[in-house]
Amino acid sequence: MCRSIKTLRPPVLEHDATEEDIRAAALQYVRKISGFRAPAAHNQEVFDRAVDAVAEATGELLQDLVVRGAGGAKTAKGAA
Repeated sequence: MCRSIKTLRPPVLEHDATEEDIRAAALQYVRKISGFRAPAAHNQEVFDRAVDAVAEATGELLQDLVVRGAGGAKTAKGAA
């Protein structure tokens, strides 16, 4: 796991993950697996699409996760 990717679900994160938090994690993930910090111009489009896809999947995951703990089961977005 990339050390700069943070856990984005409660209770680890004190607040709901923002779109910025999710996009930053997606960018770090794509950088890690591609081996490129910044892609060459000819790879920029595919790099950006990968970041978008990972961010979308991450958002869906966080929205649908059920976190159990004190206070009962809640989704990561805070709905009961």
